Amino acid sequence: MNKLYIGNVSAEASEEDFETIFETWNIPHSGPFLVKTGYAFVDCPDEKTAMKAIDVLSGKVELHGKLLDVEHSVPKRQRSCKLQIRNIPPDMRWEVLDGVLAQYGAVECCEQVNTDTETAVVNVRYAAKDQARQAIEKLNGSMMENCALKVSYIPDENAAPEGPPAGGRRGFNSRGPPRSGSPSLGARPKVQSDIPLRMLVPTQFVGAIIGKEGATIRNVTKQTHSKIDIHRKENAGAAEKPITIHSTAEGCSNACRTLMEIMQKEALDTKFTEEIPLKVLVHNTFVGRLIGKEGRNLKKIEQDTGTKITISPLQDLTLYNPERTITVKGSIEACARAEEEVMKKIRESYESDMAAMNLQSNLIPGLNLNALGLFPSGTPGMGPSMSHVPPPGAGGSAFGGHPESETVHLFIPALAVGAIIGKQGQHIKQLSHFAGASIKIAPAEGMDPKQRMVIIVGPPEAQFKAQCRIFGKLKEENFFGPKEEVKLEAHIKVPSFAAGRVIGKGGKTVNELQNLTCAEVVVPRDQTPDENDQVIVKISGHFFACQLAQRKIQEILAQVRRQQQPKPAPGGQQPPLPRRK
Repeated sequence: MNKLYIGNVSAEASEEDFETIFETWNIPHSGPFLVKTGYAFVDCPDEKTAMKAIDVLSGKVELHGKLLDVEHSVPKRQRSCKLQIRNIPPDMRWEVLDGVLAQYGAVECCEQVNTDTETAVVNVRYAAKDQARQAIEKLNGSMMENCALKVSYIPDENAAPEGPPAGGRRGFNSRGPPRSGSPSLGARPKVQSDIPLRMLVPTQFVGAIIGKEGATIRNVTKQTHSKIDIHRKENAGAAEKPITIHSTAEGCSNACRTLMEIMQKEALDTKFTEEIPLKVLVHNTFVGRLIGKEGRNLKKIEQDTGTKITISPLQDLTLYNPERTITVKGSIEACARAEEEVMKKIRESYESDMAAMNLQSNLIPGLNLNALGLFPSGTPGMGPSMSHVPPPGAGGSAFGGHPESETVHLFIPALAVGAIIGKQGQHIKQLSHFAGASIKIAPAEGMDPKQRMVIIVGPPEAQFKAQCRIFGKLKEENFFGPKEEVKLEAHIKVPSFAAGRVIGKGGKTVNELQNLTCAEVVVPRDQTPDENDQVIVKISGHFFACQLAQRKIQEILAQVRRQQQPKPAPGGQQPPLPRRK
């Protein structure tokens, strides 16, 4: 990575010009400058010098009236999955950076590069070329805490010949070596253990799993380096009991296999002749991605492992039981392999969602992920009981205090109405209960025939949960393509006198909103206020962009309301009562 490409070169530029620039900035080079029309190449003695040239010259030094663009020279065949991202804010937290990178695909490794610059530099490898290409297109030049990111390819010696992209699932897989050193992105935290494996076992086998005075379960935990919780008191009198296994992915799988062997032996000893399938409990948030488009992911797992897999219906879900039961039938060996594949998919989805949520929680002031209850638990890696989620109307807000109820009109494809309502209205009822919001589909009259309006009424965290599931449902039901991001339009009403504050002087505020949130925010001109003297603000974009824009607009409205409140009269006197009309 010692060879440099210099772009945006003036036609008048010569080899001597570049010699002078490199000498002025004290940057050594190990070969002559190869100057072509519009660009040039040069070799540096080592990678550190090449990095210095990029940092010092690119976008900062002018030659014959043109700002030079300096980056690593990468042959076309080696422009594959590896990128270098420079000019990262020095105080950027790792989880925020991970969240940004995860938006474009599966990050296989991300390593910090030691440089002399104040800002940070990382080398990133994506799972597929198209993901790296998308990241370079979207991130290069994008602003992050007042720093414009510089993204370029770096040589990928392992670049495979053209073919179908590998992987492609959004999320994180294996990571490179731990990142450390300057600048102060801080030491890489230890990767947390994977989310637990949750199983359902027939109640009659619980005694055999525990063993005499707990001896059997102690041996299992010792051999598999896992912590196993048998929830005997849950579902009193039920035919099955949940078991939660905390460990690494390998530890969970080993414990699962051992428990199946214990149950099989007990069945033989007690002449129990019925088949004992493996039952895994999975949070509903991840099930759509486990199934995959047209069931492809699930079919592949069945084919690869020689098992038959079924999933419990949505109708079984409640606010306090957000888990679906994945039933796997086959030999112990086949079921164990299926468990590995199923949980691999679940963990990928979980890590991807957590990375994205961590990114957004840093952007959305005061957002408390635990109170939202979107993930299996309040503590990453712990069991998915949701009993901590307050029922609708209860206190405890993700946004602090007791925020006022808000009304949002979300526009969905007309063809998706059935999927949102569900069979006999089951889905919309469950969604409303889960989110703690009122959710209604407006009549189709007088609307664009291709769209329908969903009216969502509730406080901020209810809006967040309801809209999140609607966006997710549209993706799961294939109303958007596999590589297409779900983008919807939302309308919120604001007092007509506050519309100017949303727009800002010369459109300054609305432009800043759009730059910050990546959503399109429009306050249509020449609106006639409705009977409540309100006008519409239109917000379009993907889920997090829409959410952030809504929160920022609500912040502006709260500020306007505070300024409108009458100030207390001096000396503690009560303000005069308004005169009756």
